[in-house]
Amino acid sequence: MKKLILILAPFIGIFLGIGSSGIALADSSARVTATGGGGTSEPGAIVIAWNQELLHILQKPGAQPATVHPTRSFAMLHAAIYDSVVSITRDAPAAVFLLNAPHSAQPDAAAATAGHDTLAALYPKMKAALDQLLAGELSKIPDGAGKQEGIQVGHVITERLLAIRAHDGSAATPPPFVPGNQQGNYRPTPPKFAAPVFTHWAKVTPFVLHTAAQFRPGPPPALTSRAYAQALNEVKSLGQNSSKTRTVDQTVAAKFWAGPIWNTWNEVAEKAALIHRTNLERTARLFAALNLSLADSTIAFYDTKYHYELWRPITAIRKANTVGNSLTIGDPTWTPLAITAPDPSYSGAHSTISAAAATVLSGFFGNQDHVRVTSDVLPGTVRTFASYTDVAKEAGLSRIFAGQHTRLDHESGTALGHNIAQFVLSHFSVRVPK
Repeated sequence: MKKLILILAPFIGIFLGIGSSGIALADSSARVTATGGGGTSEPGAIVIAWNQELLHILQKPGAQPATVHPTRSFAMLHAAIYDSVVSITRDAPAAVFLLNAPHSAQPDAAAATAGHDTLAALYPKMKAALDQLLAGELSKIPDGAGKQEGIQVGHVITERLLAIRAHDGSAATPPPFVPGNQQGNYRPTPPKFAAPVFTHWAKVTPFVLHTAAQFRPGPPPALTSRAYAQALNEVKSLGQNSSKTRTVDQTVAAKFWAGPIWNTWNEVAEKAALIHRTNLERTARLFAALNLSLADSTIAFYDTKYHYELWRPITAIRKANTVGNSLTIGDPTWTPLAITAPDPSYSGAHSTISAAAATVLSGFFGNQDHVRVTSDVLPGTVRTFASYTDVAKEAGLSRIFAGQHTRLDHESGTALGHNIAQFVLSHFSVRVPK
């Protein structure tokens, strides 16, 4: 590493911008078009190749540490790639770390190296496959000083980013959850009564937000209110495993969106980048903005969940007769279509993540777009939409159809994700959707 620093010493210029200091990025076109990523010639192929590699890793059982949320890996991967590119093009300040690299350095070599180094550090058992992918990408770039300079930039950017995030709280041991004893308090749910997950995640340092609670929604309506009763009765009807009111299409949607929602939105972004043929820098900026938004949205929705600790529909419906609301009727045997996720209900993760992702994609491409979405849970099934907000709406509402959330969770999550993504986009100087 001393050799690397000496080689780069003449042009190193470091500017850090993380946490409360935020990010300020300009939306400009890259001067270099990349080739790479599995032999394709798509402009942003290198960015997409490394995103696909992370998606592939996450599909391997046990590859992701159980107490580290995957959105952190996506954010680190794409912050490293983007910062490596703009350190060379100098068209914008960085997401986290800016290196004053020479213009002669090759941005595609820097991007490929940053993608490799980040994933190799996060998933060391996958290093052999990652080495092979990097070798294939670098083999497509002509040899020369610019290529070597680009490789050096990728190394330095990634090393510094990893150091910055090394003590962000993600490695903490999740504290045990102690259920409250008041009506409405969350408690583990049947059938397995699993311990709540990610009880520590609200304390992870955000990438862009000042604090996890920066956009925290207000409290849910009182259990005795009409609004609460309407929301509960809706999921009681639509979300039951034997529901007679849920349509066939709603049942398909409930199952279609059951997978990790951050994976699905990254796949949507891959298709959008390919269709719109975004160049290297714009593709890197898209995925950085998307995944910094998703990572901070995850920190924020866990902050909201464990701040309010609202019980899940299965508990609320089975105990509805105990809250003093004449508009709700308890059903002690009510069972949702899907097994309930092990964390509090308010706000909904799918709704938060989907609103954030739709806001980012709308900022880059406009809301109206032909969007085809595939599912990791229902292979071969494709759902089509006319806009990104339509995609986000269905993804959020699918959790009502699955019996996981109420509309209160959906609406608060939608507002939370949209606010966070607007904040991130404003720092990237990308058009902020209303």
